[in-house]
Amino acid sequence: MLFEVDDTVFTKEVAYDYASIDSIPVIEASDLSYGSFFNDFMLLNLPCIIKGITRNWQCLKCWITENNALNFEYFEEHYGMDMVQVYNCQERFYNTQKSYSCCFRDYLNNLKDKPNVLINTSYEYVKNWHLQLNHPEERFYEVPIYFASDWLNEYYVNCLDDDYRFVYMGPNGTWTPFHVDVFSSYSWSANIFGKKRWIIFPPGSEEILRNSFGDLPYDVEAKESVSFRSSQASTKSKKCIEVIQNPGEAIFIPSGWYHQVHNVTYAISVNHNWVNGCNISMMYDSLLRALSEVKEEIKDCKGVDDFEEHCQLMLNAHFGMNLEVFYKFLMYIATKRMEMLQGLCPKTLFHGNEIGSNHILFDLESLKNVLEKFITCNEIKVLDFFSTVTPRPHDLFDEVSLILEIHSIFTDLGSK
Repeated sequence: MLFEVDDTVFTKEVAYDYASIDSIPVIEASDLSYGSFFNDFMLLNLPCIIKGITRNWQCLKCWITENNALNFEYFEEHYGMDMVQVYNCQERFYNTQKSYSCCFRDYLNNLKDKPNVLINTSYEYVKNWHLQLNHPEERFYEVPIYFASDWLNEYYVNCLDDDYRFVYMGPNGTWTPFHVDVFSSYSWSANIFGKKRWIIFPPGSEEILRNSFGDLPYDVEAKESVSFRSSQASTKSKKCIEVIQNPGEAIFIPSGWYHQVHNVTYAISVNHNWVNGCNISMMYDSLLRALSEVKEEIKDCKGVDDFEEHCQLMLNAHFGMNLEVFYKFLMYIATKRMEMLQGLCPKTLFHGNEIGSNHILFDLESLKNVLEKFITCNEIKVLDFFSTVTPRPHDLFDEVSLILEIHSIFTDLGSK
């Protein structure tokens, strides 16, 4: 399926306005085009819930029985040997939960020992399960067209044999603590089975939750967090938004929106973290903030040899990416889009959907903008990697700028 934007997107002035938001729209997939989602939600960094997303997914037939029960026999037969990370939602470990790794079959057997797995008090939650990566031959779901512009998984799947595509599975009472998504990415989460309750804060409104040390809470529903929030909130814009996500619905969480998620019933969901031309600058800004945090943490070592290189090692551990990895990511997407624009490679992406010509141009414009900021970063002048990589950041910026300029000239000539 083709996903495309219209040519007015290049002249749009984008201003993020969260002050008046007090609810999240719920829209039928049949009433929502890709262009509308792009303009009204992605570009404006606003959340929504889309109904009817999973209607034709294969997993609905395989994972759920005709009696609307979980098909544990199918799970064990097909995925029983997968290693999964299981989180105990009753045991805190810093700002996450204690976890252990086990064979998925063992997790299922533990559930079977419970008197009623759908009304459960085990509080054990399988998270970040790379099920699609582990079983590339299976197409148990389809990436909804709205979420097709996904640079992050395009790069990780094709280049690193890794991904940010996950399955989450756990009984009622399991939950994910208060957080913002990795890399300040977007996320989408589609419920295959069960219901979730989301507590969501527009960007900036999480600041009222910081304690005297500047730390954000582990649980926004803990007594101390609720009391503090009530004492600090003074305007409507400071309030959080709560929504219930039902089976078959996908929720879109934009960049920088802190959230906490609770399983109301036994729930299984497919989740992606993703980045594209709409939020790549937010990702870069987040990377620079993380670098500043690293430098502040080890500022006493600033005079030692290879200080900047050491900062990059720590940044990779702290943020999950450093400047080298980020540039390789930009370089891959930029190269692919330039090749697509010149007809040198297919426009079909890793999920089977095809990117439109205007969308390719939008991606290249976004890459040009972030590269323009990237080449002013002091670190690229001193880190060894950037003295040897080909093309260097300045050259890649020039190359993207030139191909956009040439395309614009030919477009103008063709319209005369």
